[in-house]
Amino acid sequence: MRLKAVFCVLLLTLVAGCAASSGAAPPARRGGCDGVDDCLSRMTLAEKAGQMIQLQNAFLDDPRDLARLGVGAMLSAGDDGGPRRGGNDAAAWAGMVERFQRAALRSRLRIPLLYGADAVHGMSGVTGSVIFPHHIGMGATRDPGLVERAERVARDETLGAGVRWAFTPCVCVPRDVRWGRTYEGYAEDPGVVGELGAASVRGFQGDALGPGSVLATAKHFVGDGGTAFGSAAGEGRLLDQGDVRVGEAELRRVHLAPYRDAIAAGVGSVMASYSSVHGVKTHGDRRLLTGVLKGELGFDGFVVSDYDAVQQLPGKDLAAQVARAVNAGIDMVMVSRDYRGVHRAIVEGVESGDIPRKRVDDAVRRILDVKERLGLFDDPFTDPALTAEVGSPAHRAVAREAVRASQVLLRNEGGALPLPRRGSYRIVVGGNGADDLGRQLGGWSVGWQGGTGRTTEGTTFLQALRRATAGTDIEVATEGRGDVGIWVGGEDPYAEWFGDSGTLALGEQNEADLADVCGRAKTCVGVLYSGRPVVLGDALERTDAFVAAWLPGTEARGITDTLFGAGFRGRLPVTWPRRAADAAVSRAPGADPLFRYGHGLRPY
Repeated sequence: MRLKAVFCVLLLTLVAGCAASSGAAPPARRGGCDGVDDCLSRMTLAEKAGQMIQLQNAFLDDPRDLARLGVGAMLSAGDDGGPRRGGNDAAAWAGMVERFQRAALRSRLRIPLLYGADAVHGMSGVTGSVIFPHHIGMGATRDPGLVERAERVARDETLGAGVRWAFTPCVCVPRDVRWGRTYEGYAEDPGVVGELGAASVRGFQGDALGPGSVLATAKHFVGDGGTAFGSAAGEGRLLDQGDVRVGEAELRRVHLAPYRDAIAAGVGSVMASYSSVHGVKTHGDRRLLTGVLKGELGFDGFVVSDYDAVQQLPGKDLAAQVARAVNAGIDMVMVSRDYRGVHRAIVEGVESGDIPRKRVDDAVRRILDVKERLGLFDDPFTDPALTAEVGSPAHRAVAREAVRASQVLLRNEGGALPLPRRGSYRIVVGGNGADDLGRQLGGWSVGWQGGTGRTTEGTTFLQALRRATAGTDIEVATEGRGDVGIWVGGEDPYAEWFGDSGTLALGEQNEADLADVCGRAKTCVGVLYSGRPVVLGDALERTDAFVAAWLPGTEARGITDTLFGAGFRGRLPVTWPRRAADAAVSRAPGADPLFRYGHGLRPY
């Protein structure tokens, strides 16, 4: 009878609970503490220090360290950031992240990991994912609605790979196209950058951070697109990681403005810049990180360092560098090899008084709050249904639309475009990008620097052209002569300072290939793959029509759509200089660019 009574009480309690609720009862929390305040009150200093670390998976010495140190975050980065077994597709990624997550959840308080990746134009480190045009191409669309839809696809594919944190959008404002990261910026106009950056944040996070969100990252705070030419040091750098030497008014009007828009859109994380402002490394600049970003702009998410950037700060040792960064306002330290050293530096820094305990508590509160809002404490694992959708036709259709909207028609003499869909004629195609998927993608694509050849799944220009002309009397060839010649070529893939250039040269081989194709056809069309304007010289005059295709990603059918009559909508997101020496933005009355900002023909 006693057991029966207990059973009845339990049953009545369950029924009453169900009746009182408007829906299904929430699942029991998987984390070991009940909310941010409870976690903070129960955490040791060592556990708090662990939450302030983001380490690269390739340099995790022992998976047990995730629980031992209470590591807060991990990332995949560079060329060795993907799964170590099981391939490189979304399922392999999801399995990798789950293994790390389960190892982290063995910690005393079972605080889940936050896993991040460079999903800067789609979940581009994953083989088979849909890769969108880089930001400069999306900037050419001037379409925040399209950017938001594209980022929703990127969000779903990022979630499908098990990743909850994307290091995007870059809300830099590139003011000198010799910079190797120009293509990571939407435009030279801070208004366009702010509008599209906010759209990107909404695409990844929704209207607010929640269980279906991917945490977005506004980067790189602040002014990384405004470094002075020649101010960067080491490894062939010219601008990247250099010094911003503009006045305070310009810094705020041009480079700070897009962060206001990103914060208004609810961005949950901000990444600090490698660069300096008037000689002060931003990672150690308390005025900018704490005073301006967190104070003046009211940013309530967390600030993460860039990759091993804390080690670039002045200081006698790692402990001094970490103390300087944390005191300046860095909440999470992204580190490769010496994650134990960073952990030790935070703990000993607090114990010695070099780092105020309240600064650590503030940092950890910010990190835990984001994890709470993302729903990680309740369910940190991947939805298999999203994994199955990575690379789907529906996703690729959105990317194709983005490519189509990003094309900028620079020249169209004699009505060379559109190409006729009917009739019998021959197209001859050439150039190093015509049938090279890797060149379409650029850097940050299945590897840090990108690559050439068939690096992932997608449609090359030549494949797209053959599909567009299938079932017609139009012949497509890569040899011989033709009625129409199409040259497709451009820059080799690159990322970061490897793309810094003092010449912006198109290159002798590209020039020779273009001359060859145009010499074998009555009408010649140039299609340029590049992360920025390049010096065209005589190449432009050799063609009847010339298209800036940027770095379009995996769906080249968007290019052929425009060539055959879908219409050109894109406008230049940056000024196109005649010479490399004129690469810095100038809209002065005497400026004489090859094409002004906003140029883009719309003949049909």
